[in-house]
Amino acid sequence: MTLALRSIDAESYARIVLPLTAPLWAAGRDFESYTRQTLELARSGYGRTHYSTIGLYDGALLCASCKCYEREIRLGDRTLKAIGIGAVFTPDELRGRGYASAMLAALMDREHAVGSDALYLFSDIAPAFYEALGFVAFPSRVFSFRSDDLPHARMSIKQATPEDRAAIRRLFSRHERSRPWSLKRTPLYWEWIYLRTRHGSEHPGDDALTFVLREGSRVDAFVTGVRSAAHDSFIVDEIGIRDERERDLIAPFLRSAAGDLRRIVGWLPPEPIRRMLPRGTIRRRKDAIFMVAPLTRAAHAWVRSASGAGSGDAVWSTDHI
Repeated sequence: MTLALRSIDAESYARIVLPLTAPLWAAGRDFESYTRQTLELARSGYGRTHYSTIGLYDGALLCASCKCYEREIRLGDRTLKAIGIGAVFTPDELRGRGYASAMLAALMDREHAVGSDALYLFSDIAPAFYEALGFVAFPSRVFSFRSDDLPHARMSIKQATPEDRAAIRRLFSRHERSRPWSLKRTPLYWEWIYLRTRHGSEHPGDDALTFVLREGSRVDAFVTGVRSAAHDSFIVDEIGIRDERERDLIAPFLRSAAGDLRRIVGWLPPEPIRRMLPRGTIRRRKDAIFMVAPLTRAAHAWVRSASGAGSGDAVWSTDHI
């Protein structure tokens, strides 16, 4: 057996892999839509430059595959190069032979050789599988509170328009810069998020909404999420506020965004937003566990300090891949 890691072009990946993964990840989409949207992501500005699909081959036999996403980690005044991994898949008839482990180990060797600092992923299976390969789990939690427990205030919130995007990005970046570290967002990555949102990648069957609290032309706060009637909940993906001194706006703003839904839920946000949230129920998340495999000395030091620090999650749910 001679195993080799190879790139898979987008069209070949759609033809060979997507028919196998559709039952897992099409999320209610018909196969044509699943394929079209996957190719649209691959052909986007971010997709052409920072996204790829790879496979582990034994000769001509594809034994395992995954997607790779290039991101940068801002660590103080330093930058670490990270590779996100998603859609790790082994065909049914080849499972139990260690192909996925071999693929990830080969990918780690390759990325270390080209100077990447870390790999990361979001585990929907037992994290122990990835821990055995050198990945470290970061705290992953969800918050929940009743909408009618929040204070009500008369405020005029509106759905965001494309013209609000620049202001929303500024609010988001302001909070991210105050953190010890964060995943950097380039303009291309923001466009990638907008595209995935239109596809309904994170919330199949529900339309993503962004609400803004505006004073004249100035955006004072924003929240992105979905109103899920099936769960009687407003599911928060991201939230930001212009001035931390106005943190009392967040609770009534979220209540207004929830409309008549009973609960407000979401991943526990990173600091500083986490400490501005109203008090509610917090519990560990059992899926989409953020995990990192450090490859360099700098990344090992970062993981040691960051994996157990902070009262919020490490990343936003919109960083999920």
